[in-house]
Amino acid sequence: MDKESNRYVILVSMVAAIGGLLFGYDTAVISGGIVFLRTHFGLDAAEMAWAASCALAGCILGAAIAGVISDAMGRRKALLLAALLFTVSGFGTALPRTLTEFVIARMLGGVGIGMASLLSPLYIAEISPAAMRGRLVSYNQFAIVTGMLVVYFVNYFIANLGSEQWNVEAGWRWMFGSETVPAILFLILLLFVPESPRWLVKQGRRDEALEVFRRAGGDAHARDEIVVIEEALREESGSLAQLVHPGMRRVLTIGVVLAILQQVTGINVFLYYGPEIFRQLGTGTHAALLQTAVIGVTNLCATVVAIRTVDRLGRKPLMIYGITGMGICLAMTSIAALYQNAALWVLVFIIGYAGSFALSVGPVTWVILSEIFPTRIRGRAMAIATLMLWAANYLVSQTFPILNENAWLNERFNHAFPFWLYAFMCIVQIVFVRRFVPETKGKSLEEIERLWAVSRPETKQEGRSRPLKIDN
Repeated sequence: MDKESNRYVILVSMVAAIGGLLFGYDTAVISGGIVFLRTHFGLDAAEMAWAASCALAGCILGAAIAGVISDAMGRRKALLLAALLFTVSGFGTALPRTLTEFVIARMLGGVGIGMASLLSPLYIAEISPAAMRGRLVSYNQFAIVTGMLVVYFVNYFIANLGSEQWNVEAGWRWMFGSETVPAILFLILLLFVPESPRWLVKQGRRDEALEVFRRAGGDAHARDEIVVIEEALREESGSLAQLVHPGMRRVLTIGVVLAILQQVTGINVFLYYGPEIFRQLGTGTHAALLQTAVIGVTNLCATVVAIRTVDRLGRKPLMIYGITGMGICLAMTSIAALYQNAALWVLVFIIGYAGSFALSVGPVTWVILSEIFPTRIRGRAMAIATLMLWAANYLVSQTFPILNENAWLNERFNHAFPFWLYAFMCIVQIVFVRRFVPETKGKSLEEIERLWAVSRPETKQEGRSRPLKIDN
């Protein structure tokens, strides 16, 4: 690939990754607003959990429909729909008169998050050459943590514009409304990017796909990609029923379990409830918001390292090292939380946990999910995994405030019990990744697809039917 092709692929990927930025922005804006929102509407623990996690119910719906929509109308148009939902949600969450109105607006934004969480890495993977794919898909995770970091500082600066009472009455509205700026930018920039070339081939629009691949990697790259995609499409039925075949059933199971494990290790507890956690440990409101921003900076720096190493070190080593760090930091957070006045140590361990996640599980899970499913059913298959990811996220986010404020548990664990639970799930994740996840570094999407084939049509004709070997 020449420099011009590299530049083209990177620019297009960066536009698609704004969907990830909005994903991060929309999910993390609640961390600053939830304290004031709770006071404004007089919410108890269960109601606060619903206000914080209602967007995740929308995420589940968005993930469920994104694959079908993107397979029917294209990845780009589906991303445009997500951008529109982000914009509507930004206005809606800034102007609610009741909690119900706020929840409806948040759920619309959640649908956009669910769609973007699937479509942005999927689009980038389908337009990227194999040698750059891990790094470019990781741009999406970089955009997610950038969105989180930006909104942490936006929340902090808005909170400092007025008194506590002003924040309860109006500050939180400005926090949620600020999302409209990146949402409108995303909507405009999407008008200038091409459709996914793999989706174009699937629709029989070969010439258009050739032109996109040509701009992304030159004439030889375009011809080679078209040939392998057409070959892969001829061998696939295009139905979800194909996923129950032995080889496909295995890849779907791996994708779903990876998606669930990314969430049940507790990352979004710190992203959504960080200021509330620090406040419970004796930190003031403004200091708690600033400490949450420090976690965002850590996320961003670690993600940069992940982007630079995922195509060199591979997916599995990064995952295993990072999960180990997460488990250790969660265990130490639990121990620190048992003691009073341990806010500084809790901050240190949470920063270590967030950095380990951003170095590994955060970006690499999305890289793997964007790679492993067959071309023709990739949108719908990835939708299943992404839907389960958001369902797990909802479960964790909904249960944390209840576990964290349970009197019986706090008498014995002093807010530490949830962290022990998430640390145990890190152990489960390490075992699963080591045992079942293959290394996909440097392989084309079509080569990865062939890893899962239990039997090829041509081998059946030759009287041979055996699975292809998978490198672990």
